[in-house]
Amino acid sequence: MAAEDSTDKLDRIVAQARRERDEREKGYREQALKLYPWVCGRCSREFTRDNLRELTVHHRDHNHDNNPPDGSNWELLCLYCHDNEHSRYLDVAYGDAAGSEKKKATTHNPFAGLADLLKKDK
Repeated sequence: MAAEDSTDKLDRIVAQARRERDEREKGYREQALKLYPWVCGRCSREFTRDNLRELTVHHRDHNHDNNPPDGSNWELLCLYCHDNEHSRYLDVAYGDAAGSEKKKATTHNPFAGLADLLKKDK
């Protein structure tokens, strides 16, 4: 019984969090769609009411709770550009070479004494 109770409680918590997220998104999404033209900020793809569901609101600072009413933290991106933006953000966070600063050169030289060793054999 205790496992069922904890599972039910967890399900309720997750469902409530999703409802709250959906409500929050509706608010800033509607605001962003009123403020900005229905065009992807990266690839310039244009949207109509028929395909508007493919246009997302991206938070420039990646903080979904930062929703100023002037829309200064938002940009409209298509699904593909939005996914790409978040992938690049994760790559930088994990130190991927594509997005990180130039890596330091290696200082160890495994062949440093090789010439001397070869001279000794002759």
